[in-house]
Amino acid sequence: MTQASSTQNLQADSRDHVLPPFTDYQALNAKGARVITKGDGIYIWDSEGHKILDGMAGLWCVNVGYGRQELVDAAAKQMQELPFYNLFFQTTHVPAIELAKEIASIAPEGMHKVFFTGSGSESNDTVLRMVRHFWACQGKPEKKWIISRLNGYHGSTVAGASLGGMKPMHEQGDLPIPYIDHIPQPYWFGEGGNMTPDEFGVWAAEQLDKKIQEIGADNVAAFIAEPIQGAGGVIIPPATYWPTIKKVLAKYDILLVVDEVICGFGRTGEWFGSQYFDLKPDLMPVAKGMTSGYLPMGAVLVGDRVAKVLTEQGGEFYHGFTYSGHPVAAAVALENLRILKNEHIVTQVKEKTAPYLQKKWAELADHPLVGEARTTGLLGALELVKDKQSRERFPGGNTGMRCREHCFNNGLVMRAVGDTMIISPPLVITCEQIDELVALARKALDATWAELKA
Repeated sequence: MTQASSTQNLQADSRDHVLPPFTDYQALNAKGARVITKGDGIYIWDSEGHKILDGMAGLWCVNVGYGRQELVDAAAKQMQELPFYNLFFQTTHVPAIELAKEIASIAPEGMHKVFFTGSGSESNDTVLRMVRHFWACQGKPEKKWIISRLNGYHGSTVAGASLGGMKPMHEQGDLPIPYIDHIPQPYWFGEGGNMTPDEFGVWAAEQLDKKIQEIGADNVAAFIAEPIQGAGGVIIPPATYWPTIKKVLAKYDILLVVDEVICGFGRTGEWFGSQYFDLKPDLMPVAKGMTSGYLPMGAVLVGDRVAKVLTEQGGEFYHGFTYSGHPVAAAVALENLRILKNEHIVTQVKEKTAPYLQKKWAELADHPLVGEARTTGLLGALELVKDKQSRERFPGGNTGMRCREHCFNNGLVMRAVGDTMIISPPLVITCEQIDELVALARKALDATWAELKA
């Protein structure tokens, strides 16, 4: 078969048999899926042979890049020794033990225990169960409300989607489930109005205090939030936001859950976003960069306060998954952490590539289509606007998708969240490759601008 006919056959088979996540199936079937066939370093290739710079590290997860033979070898070795066993029925195995110990060594202070899951969504399901169990064990079953943020993302399972604050997800399936409420997000560019970023950061944080008082502090179990909102559009909170949140939390006896599924394992230039923002979480769901996406795996890092109650007062915790602590995934995660440590990748992000990306990304703010260009660590966003001063958007709400198509067609994966373009490249990206990424982004912006003017 020719390359074109091969692609067409694969697209037809995909259309006939695959229901992909978060997809308008009618629109996809009319267009045909892009078939990705290979990855190496920070690049992927499609079935037509096009080389594409993966500015999203897969789905925020391929931290050490594609094609790492060490991870392949770690999986193969573990498969030969013990391809599977579970952590049920008072059993364990070496990879899970070693991985939990290694994670504890890099976790924020006061976090020494790990509950393994298969994904970020499962991690947040676990958070909901664990938070309520924690309070019930202490004779406070009424403390069951969990406060989250509008436009936050915590997965797509029933509990994860309920904890998240995305309206389209809530409209499908009668979500959120009971005893979950949401407060405004710290999105200054989109919602800050005439306030300065610092003023807006304080205002947004104070909404947590108001919500706690509204529900009643004796009924609130936890506040959950991402250090930086990822799927919501790389919402980087103003500098005043997290310090004010910490002041609010200090007034009440509720748990802090910091969702590190995206920010964890080096994305901000620290091992965890909690360390970047000087937070002391009680629970930390993680996934994605834990194995660099090579195998599905997640976890909840459990702070000492919670772990003490669970292990000394809790009795049996009726929760878990067949693949909790899967030995092959654990072996790959261990090798992934070894690579991140031995190659000083997190330090390189902090000291070299993140500052360089910040400098080069900021240069895109001069483009007539860009209202704001922001970064933290190796996360970045561009706000596409009709008017820079008023922050007015183009009508129709499809400018981001137009830009996304131009990105793909010119060899770059850059995701659209509404009319916000976002990036999260592999942590191994070099300064020269950042130049390439920014040049491709500008090319896509130029093409989008030309299309809009036409």
